[in-house]
Amino acid sequence: MSRRTEFLPNGSLRLALHTLADGVDGGAADGGGTAHPLLLLHGLGEQSPAARPAWTAAWPGPVLALDFTGHGESDVPVGGGYMPETLMADVDAVIAAHGPVTIVGRGLGAWIALLIAGARTASVRGVVLADGSGLAGGGPHPPSPYVTVLGPGDGRTPDPYALIELSRDVRPPDYALDYLRFALEESELETPVVVAARIRPDWLVAIAADVSVTEAPLAEAVGSFVDPLLVSR
Repeated sequence: MSRRTEFLPNGSLRLALHTLADGVDGGAADGGGTAHPLLLLHGLGEQSPAARPAWTAAWPGPVLALDFTGHGESDVPVGGGYMPETLMADVDAVIAAHGPVTIVGRGLGAWIALLIAGARTASVRGVVLADGSGLAGGGPHPPSPYVTVLGPGDGRTPDPYALIELSRDVRPPDYALDYLRFALEESELETPVVVAARIRPDWLVAIAADVSVTEAPLAEAVGSFVDPLLVSR
């Protein structure tokens, strides 16, 4: 299918949410059903992919991809002011419109995925943390040495303020572990967080070291969250 785009309100801004694949009816033992969406969160300076990535092939439900504020086709706020909480609100807007999701976050999107998993445990049914631009953030270490701009864009995005402010975001390991604890304590899943990243800034080293966190290649990590009662047709 070709990518479809809808625009969701987030305060005074509009967010671009792309449908890369529609869900299929499942063959569950209770008579069927459709799996909840898989939501893709891109890295810093990037935007949503133009087509469904091959590593999502096992997912039986819809595959959605969000352009963060200041990225892709989403609106650019006047004067910057970007914080992780801003991007968490972006994900909240998707949840409000589409219900619970499983999330795959790349780079900066992995950081936001972890935070939203701890803050919205009832609505986030697992997260995969993957490599991508903006994974390291700022703090005691240098910010990401580069960001990747995907696609021709429209001359407005990515917003330079977003690149500067979000690349300097401080990510202490103990802060990351707090959100992991929230996710582990409240999630109905035995393993709600899977690490698929090879690059390991300090916050991700701390996450991966937790006995309740597993590691897997990206496609396998996505497949680990597929409901076994839903069989893709």
